[in-house]
Amino acid sequence: MRLATIYHEDREEAALVTPGGVVPVSRTGAVGPDASDLLSLLESGRFHDLKAWYEYRVASGEGLPGEPAPPENVEYAPLYRRPRKIWGIGLNYAEHAGDLGERAPADEPASFMRPDTTIIGPGDEIRLPEQSSRVTAEAELGLIIGRETHNVSEEEAPSVVAGFTTILDMTAEDILRKNPRYLTRAKSFDTFFSFGPQLVTPDEVEDVAALEVSTVLNGEVRRTNTVSNMTFSPWSLVSFHSKVMTLLPGDIISTGTPGAVEINFGDIVECRIGGFETLSNPVIRK
Repeated sequence: MRLATIYHEDREEAALVTPGGVVPVSRTGAVGPDASDLLSLLESGRFHDLKAWYEYRVASGEGLPGEPAPPENVEYAPLYRRPRKIWGIGLNYAEHAGDLGERAPADEPASFMRPDTTIIGPGDEIRLPEQSSRVTAEAELGLIIGRETHNVSEEEAPSVVAGFTTILDMTAEDILRKNPRYLTRAKSFDTFFSFGPQLVTPDEVEDVAALEVSTVLNGEVRRTNTVSNMTFSPWSLVSFHSKVMTLLPGDIISTGTPGAVEINFGDIVECRIGGFETLSNPVIRK
């Protein structure tokens, strides 16, 4: 199953993305009208009801009620705007650590948190802040937590993940280079976290380790790598962070980048992951 959040009748609403088009969840009658946004679906547990309903409809050949909208006629929003937590993972590919002249962590992931005020969605503008003269963008695979969990094992981790998504993670790199303790500030400017357009459930991904993640600038693939080359796998990241604090439905773990690119006014930066809808954002000066 693939879900998105679209602008529909002057509000942001969860929608199913199917081969035949896009259908607002509220039109399906599957979960009731009071759970039409994606975060509410996750937090209430109705996400799992929707998934079971969808799988039944597909398996039975009944299809979905309503007339799907062609994807080109739909405007995507961020998947949601108020997650309880956004975890970022630094230097999770050894090659990226080399870009920054740093040593990749070997024993434990280098993680940090960021505020939800950084969130934007597909097509929204990344605004370069006045305080920074060098901003970079990084394509990343995102994990979306689907069940409340604490102290989960690596083997159990897949069962608590609702799905995957594409992410662009921005950094005011000149600020970070002044002092590594400035990481939170360097990551927390408004518009510095884009995610969407789709939540892709695990059953849609044949092999997570084989996914190829690419940072693309103005149509040119600048850095690419596969998830199998991460120092800490997606499932180990879920397990590790669940032992730090309880993970809640809608929490996001951004798993690290194959490489960053400097972005400037007028650029278009993309996250491309094989089998996923591309995430793309233009860059402006604030």
